Amino acid sequence: MSSSYSKPFKYVISLAIALVLMWFSFRGVKWDDFIAGLRSCRWEYILLSMAASIVAFYVRGLRWRELLLPIDPSIRRITAFNAVNIGYIANFVFPRIGEFVRCGVITGNSASVREPSPSSAREDGNGRREIRRLASYDKVLGTVVLERSWDMVTMLIFLLCLLTFRWEKFGTFFAEKMWAPLERSFSFSVWWFVLSTAIIFAAVVFLIIRNRNNNAFCSKLFSICRGLLQGVGSCMKMQHKWLFFAQTAVIWAMYWLMSASTMWALPDLDALNIVDALFLMVAGSLGWLVPVPGGFGAFHFIVSIALSTIYGIPFELGIIFATLSHESQAITMAVCGGGSYLYETLCRKDRKE
Repeated sequence: MSSSYSKPFKYVISLAIALVLMWFSFRGVKWDDFIAGLRSCRWEYILLSMAASIVAFYVRGLRWRELLLPIDPSIRRITAFNAVNIGYIANFVFPRIGEFVRCGVITGNSASVREPSPSSAREDGNGRREIRRLASYDKVLGTVVLERSWDMVTMLIFLLCLLTFRWEKFGTFFAEKMWAPLERSFSFSVWWFVLSTAIIFAAVVFLIIRNRNNNAFCSKLFSICRGLLQGVGSCMKMQHKWLFFAQTAVIWAMYWLMSASTMWALPDLDALNIVDALFLMVAGSLGWLVPVPGGFGAFHFIVSIALSTIYGIPFELGIIFATLSHESQAITMAVCGGGSYLYETLCRKDRKE
């Protein structure tokens, strides 16, 4: 399939998955009960959840900037914050594309340096200089890979804590509702799939390194991977490493508060506690990882199933919680992302003038 058709095709498939999951999530909902549940909502807690979202976005921008500073010290806080926000709204258009879009925002705002161009110097002996961005795209992408890796590690730590200390309550959900369906879908143990993927990945890396000087395609891939590694390596050059970890803690504390405040907003969920909010945060994070635009459908389905399976809460109430949680965050993303896009557009226009 040509590249001109592959992206629209992937988007259609992704959108279809989201619509199917939305249908499964809302097919049995009694709309009178759904509207009555929304009317009983304590909206001040939803506003608290949205405020926590904004804090999380801003601190995420600050944390990312810590990784970018060794590459380009000129990156401003507002630029990193805007890039994060614009990336979020891009994910509503096409899943996971936001990570690449925010890299483009940083690269476009990076300082430029001039260096000799070897090819032009050989051709005419003038030693003309070409413009290069300090924060090249591949290096910035490497920092995103590192940042997301830390988020995955943090989420796994929370997940392991829940499974270790509350296995009798939460272990069944992940074992029966998440892992078992995954194994059935592959018709064999997922561990064999993971091992096969690792072997194939190692073989591809070996071939790229071996042929980097003989093959143009392998040379280009090697150059991109080297840039990614340089971006990842920026973690070791951070001046304030503990600040990075403290910011990570603040981000996930805000996510936890978002989950808890949405839970507090519904009177019928008063029996749940802060540990239950942590579980719903982890379950909801898994919903955002599903490759559908903006987590639509996947988030609603996973969270409502979690509430129904673990707590025996009616599916309709689970859908109300998932809808309030997801849509409040989606609105916050849209407002912040739209504002950041407008800000960057106007600043770019001012620089040109």
